[in-house]
Amino acid sequence: ALYTAVPVVAIDLPSGLSSDTAHLIGDCIDASMTVTLAAPKLSLVLPPAEAHAGDVVIADIGIPTEVIEELEGRTIELLTREDVRSLLEPRAADSHKGDFGRVLVVGGSRGKTGAAHLAGMGALRAGAGLVMVATPASCLPIVACLSPELMTEPLDENSHGQVVGASVERVTEFTQDVIACGPGLGRGESVGQFVRALLDRSETPLVLDADALTVLADDPGRLIGRDERDIIITPHPGEMARLVGSTADEVQASRIDVACDFATTHHVYVVLKGHRTIIATPEGRVFINPTGNAGMATGGTGDVLTGMIAAFLAQLLDAEAACRLAVFLHGMAGDLAQESEGDVAMTASDLLAQVGESILNLTGKSKASPN
Repeated sequence: ALYTAVPVVAIDLPSGLSSDTAHLIGDCIDASMTVTLAAPKLSLVLPPAEAHAGDVVIADIGIPTEVIEELEGRTIELLTREDVRSLLEPRAADSHKGDFGRVLVVGGSRGKTGAAHLAGMGALRAGAGLVMVATPASCLPIVACLSPELMTEPLDENSHGQVVGASVERVTEFTQDVIACGPGLGRGESVGQFVRALLDRSETPLVLDADALTVLADDPGRLIGRDERDIIITPHPGEMARLVGSTADEVQASRIDVACDFATTHHVYVVLKGHRTIIATPEGRVFINPTGNAGMATGGTGDVLTGMIAAFLAQLLDAEAACRLAVFLHGMAGDLAQESEGDVAMTASDLLAQVGESILNLTGKSKASPN
């Protein structure tokens, strides 16, 4: 980058950045602020180029929205407070818990009960009416002690404290609106048998994360969504790389392409986590999330997101809307936690504690304002 001792305001793009890619193509100005015209460009919102844009302001210069929407190529949208806020509706005074969905979290194994707890509480904090955690029998007392608000159900397990394939019989007996599967399950063969059986037999919408994705790395063809059953996957770059037979670095270099290609080919919703989380839909739409920070790079924050997505899916019955709302609020909760704890000390529990405040903030009922 080319540095200067005085503030620099760039018009549309800092000189030297590309309008079509976030990759650096040579020397560029290091702007303090960029006033971009009509709509944001990829280089202003995605790394590494975004680091040279400074604060970004979008200026309306009279180009009709219809003109932009009719352009050829992939549809990519930046999530905004205004768009996401419209997805949250006030609750009626006579509401009851059955109105807000039933979520089943299948997770946990010996030594990894915290992941199941965080996913379950993420679902509760995001408004699900009822949340049950199905976990290996030896893990159930720990999960139950961590959260009295969560219902629990024991599952058959092997000698390693991991769920076994036969447990799918029990899981599919429950009446649930959404099943979130993966946090803390472990990576043994018995877990793989369970996840594959769940994909084959369950007619309930699925949110798959963490170990549920890892055990499918050798068989990603099973991840096929259907019109009657949505599947949402929430991989970090390493998990995404295993699903597509690539490396994490290669995924990071082409986050939008990788997420969109997998989503459209497998007819699933992909939430590719990381800085500027990407949401890709089976129809080829792509959303970029602007909220969140480096303090969220700590164990357990993804488990909270899994629960939040499941909860909003149970309430909205719209997979795309659930992903958009959960990802935006999850990042906002992280921004609020960063303000109180900083990047280094922040934990997933700190983020979880701010989910309610992030919802209040989004709906204009709180004076807190994360950066």
